[in-house]
Amino acid sequence: MPIDSLLSDIQDTNLSYLLLVQRLLNEDRATAMFRLKLDEAMADLLASLSVKQLSQLARSNQLLCRLCFDEPEQLTRLIEDPRDQGLGQIHAALLMASSSQRQGASPVRMNRR
Repeated sequence: MPIDSLLSDIQDTNLSYLLLVQRLLNEDRATAMFRLKLDEAMADLLASLSVKQLSQLARSNQLLCRLCFDEPEQLTRLIEDPRDQGLGQIHAALLMASSSQRQGASPVRMNRR
């Protein structure tokens, strides 16, 4: 895959992610902050960005989102867990919450140009 195509995919993913973040924050702020591991200041900033500002951020050559699991064992537990789908979602939420506790609940940071 050519570099230009990868960069375009990263930028498309960034814009989709930022739009989703804003939608989640507007629909249920507390849940969005928990799921995205955002603090109040970052949530306020992201929710207030204009479409132009979102587009500028999306044009970064780095992904603005990251996988929330730091240890491969956490992901393995989710994909190999034979639990019912409903319980699997609760299990995923608990794993993500415990991950943020070990990290000191550090929010996702975005690179700015």
